[in-house]
Amino acid sequence: MSRWPLVTVPALTLGDLLLWHWSLAAHHEVLALASGLSLPALAIASVCLVAIAVLRLLARGAQVPLGLVSRARPGRAGTTPVAELGPIATPGVAPGPGSGRPDPRPANPRTPAARPTAPRPAQVPLASADRERPPRKIAA
Repeated sequence: MSRWPLVTVPALTLGDLLLWHWSLAAHHEVLALASGLSLPALAIASVCLVAIAVLRLLARGAQVPLGLVSRARPGRAGTTPVAELGPIATPGVAPGPGSGRPDPRPANPRTPAARPTAPRPAQVPLASADRERPPRKIAA
């Protein structure tokens, strides 16, 4: 969207408001009537344009680059896979062989037999130029 309407419409609204005030003070009834009738429409258009511009600015700041969404998740630095974290300790309860009751959790939930058998697509590492490029819109 062009920025010209965002500048032009509020400027016209301000000019119309000044003309309306001057024509009322100078007793120019016809000019005051004409500028007074166009003032509400210009004011509504100005408020709408400013609101849309603010919403677009907020939406642009909330976008996440495509390179950071799902492809970078498995190999992120500083993260530990769930299988390497081990069991969750509950205060006051000692599960396992020494507690007198069986552990309800399986020994290793990430065994190769438990994994899906469908082939997964190969993950291609992203080049640094791909991460910096903004997302492109695809026509439907």
